[in-house]
Amino acid sequence: MTRHRTLEARAPATLYHDGHCPLCQREVAWLGRHPHRARVRLVDIQAPDFDPVALGTSFEAMMGRLHVRDAGNRWYIGMDASRALYAVLGYRRLVWLSTLPGITGMMDAGYRGFARRRVRLGRWLQRRRQVSDKG
Repeated sequence: MTRHRTLEARAPATLYHDGHCPLCQREVAWLGRHPHRARVRLVDIQAPDFDPVALGTSFEAMMGRLHVRDAGNRWYIGMDASRALYAVLGYRRLVWLSTLPGITGMMDAGYRGFARRRVRLGRWLQRRRQVSDKG
């Protein structure tokens, strides 16, 4: 796999997201307002009719890391899914910067840490927002 493979991602891309995750909900809301939202199809993996087996994977695997499938039927997983998504949305320069030596490893490690804690972080942010809204 080449370092810049994510720059090859093509629209339309399908983003498989956790509809119960507060941070994921914010990202999906942002995507819904994005000028290039037609380039991304959103699939909630928490929806009752979602079948990960039809995609050749499991619910647990999809919950653990972000998944994007592009128009060429190529899968991008984890931080590469974020890179592919942003490439499809037109942020190719930022994606290219994120693939530079040294930066790639740091971002990949940061993503892994974030992915493990995303639900807890999302709930914490929601509580903070509720407290600040009351005050």
